[in-house]
Amino acid sequence: MRPEYDLSEGVRGKHDKGYQAGTNVVFLEPDIAAVFPDSASVNQALRLLVRLSKTKAIAGSRPDKDLQPTSRARQKAQPKQRPSAARG
Repeated sequence: MRPEYDLSEGVRGKHDKGYQAGTNVVFLEPDIAAVFPDSASVNQALRLLVRLSKTKAIAGSRPDKDLQPTSRARQKAQPKQRPSAARG
């Protein structure tokens, strides 16, 4: 060990209690870490996601009626009728 390393004021096992209680270390990708500056913001976003996943719209329940196609989809589904040329 190099002489410039001074560990005389170090505390042995400083984080041992937290580790023994159980930790959940998650590594974020750099682009995600840039959006969430601290663990409080990550927790807030995850709690919102949990609340949203419990709502009826997200939970995978189907509406009472099947979805109806939009007017554009109906137009595409119908074959185009060409006007018949008058033959004479």
